[in-house]
Amino acid sequence: MKLALILFTVLSLTAAAQTPKAKGKRQRQPLPETVEMRPVTVYSDGTRMAGDLYLSKNLKPEDKLPALVLCAGTGGTKGGTQARLAPLFVQQGYIVLAFDYRGWGLSESQLMAVEQQPEPDKNNELTIKVKALRWQMNYTDQTADIRAAISFIAGEPNVDPQRIGLWGSSYGGGLVTWVAGNDPRVKCVAAQVPGMGGVRAPAAMKAAYDLATKQARGETEPVPIETGKLGGKMATYANMRVNPSKNIGFSALDAAAKINVPAIFVVAENEELSSNATVEAVQKALSDRGVPSSLHVIKGITHYGVYGEGFDEATRVELEWFGKHLQGLP
Repeated sequence: MKLALILFTVLSLTAAAQTPKAKGKRQRQPLPETVEMRPVTVYSDGTRMAGDLYLSKNLKPEDKLPALVLCAGTGGTKGGTQARLAPLFVQQGYIVLAFDYRGWGLSESQLMAVEQQPEPDKNNELTIKVKALRWQMNYTDQTADIRAAISFIAGEPNVDPQRIGLWGSSYGGGLVTWVAGNDPRVKCVAAQVPGMGGVRAPAAMKAAYDLATKQARGETEPVPIETGKLGGKMATYANMRVNPSKNIGFSALDAAAKINVPAIFVVAENEELSSNATVEAVQKALSDRGVPSSLHVIKGITHYGVYGEGFDEATRVELEWFGKHLQGLP
């Protein structure tokens, strides 16, 4: 089936203009001489996601290496923290994929029709006005994007598909926790300053279901564009939108109970955006079940410090964790 021909009405600014200024954001550094980066396209439910594949220039055709998929937090893109980490991981013997979720960064947008669809022609093609859905946060779509990224890297000729690990930060830390508990292809996971959520209050669940009803009936925006802005400490991400109805049934906390692979959680001592107590409870539950797990606290930093003064320490312990459980290092 051919793709539908579509006239775009892009109501948003360019991805670069929309991305909030991340604390501690740095310019992409030149790659080490032994590392190369290849732009790749990852398909997630038919939408093209922009990816960067990092690998050693010294690979031999017969090499089979462990692989890592790097998953961004709120507003993050593959050119940020992932671009800093990927070469470091490659130099330690991994093939690495960084990517932008659908509708984030350089990835193509999911599309929503703004008028009644005409009948498609014999090739199932049609022309219609749409809105580009940008910077949406929801577990339904982003966990599917991560699983598509796993599928992509599993097909790389130099990747050992039995040794795929996930790395995620902040919002992405919660996402990779969920995926690690639900996708058997994941053999190791590192979640730093993860947003695990928690047990949802009955009032919050009712509000999410009420919103889902209104969206389904067209009584509010089917996808939050004008609505869904983040509030409180997250209001700095003015371009982001959250859709609580798409998070129903997706709990990082519940998924952690199903994780059976080595998992490390790196947290900030002075975390101000999420709950370290929740992360501690998750790690303890894994340990009690006999699952290799670790909780590493970086002293003296707040949430965003993991990208700044805590970056080296976080990277060191994560490299050690992946090395032990994906490479068999001591």
